[in-house]
This record gives sequence, structure tokens and C-alpha cells, in this order.
Amino acid sequence: QVHLVESGGGLVQAGGSLRLSCAASERAITNYGMGWFRQAPGKERESVAAISFNARDTYYPNSVKGRFTISRDNAKNTVYLQMNSLKLEDTAVYYCAAAKHTGTFAIMRDEFGSWGQGTQVTVSS
Repeated sequence: QVHLVESGGGLVQAGGSLRLSCAASERAITNYGMGWFRQAPGKERESVAAISFNARDTYYPNSVKGRFTISRDNAKNTVYLQMNSLKLEDTAVYYCAAAKHTGTFAIMRDEFGSWGQGTQVTVSS
């Protein structure tokens, strides 16, 4: 498994931006698809972005498309989530995840096997 630690969460006003980071350790993420998920109180954990192991493919649900951007720096063993034009409904705990298998483009929750502890993002009006 990959040990993942998220950072960069916080309180931001609606319309603002945040950049989340996910640092991996114990194993290089070079060959792993990576993803970002979020979970709001009382709701299921949902995907907000995914990137293939070679960064050639990305995925975003309609709810964040055009506002969120996932990227990766394999040299730093880190994945990022740039969040712009934040809305109240973006408030949630954000989790970074690594795919179960190498060489894949994972999107669905059950395709990921390693998870970070999460970082809180709160968008205020």
C-alpha cells in the first residue's frame, strides 16, 4: 500500500480557490492511477477527480468540471487538486487515493486501495 497525506485544506469564501496536495511515502506513485474524493456530512464519498498513472487521462464529474484540476508530479511523489470558483456545496472532507493496481486509470471508489486521512475544505458565503 501507499501512505498518503493530504494538506492544503481550510476555510475559503465562495468564489475563492484552494490547492490541495497529496504526498505519498513508503512507495512511489509513479505507476499508480490517483484520485481525489470528497465526503460531506450525511453523504457518500464521491469522486471529484482522477488521473491516470502516466497523466494522459483525467476525469472530472460534471459538478466540478471546469473548476477543478488534478495534476501529478511523480518526481515529488505528489498529486495536486487545484480548486477554483469554489461553491458552498464544495464543503467536505477531501481524500486522496491511490489505485489498487499499477498501470491503470482508476475512477470508481472500489478501484482505489490506499487512502489518506482527509483534509477539511469549508466554503463560506
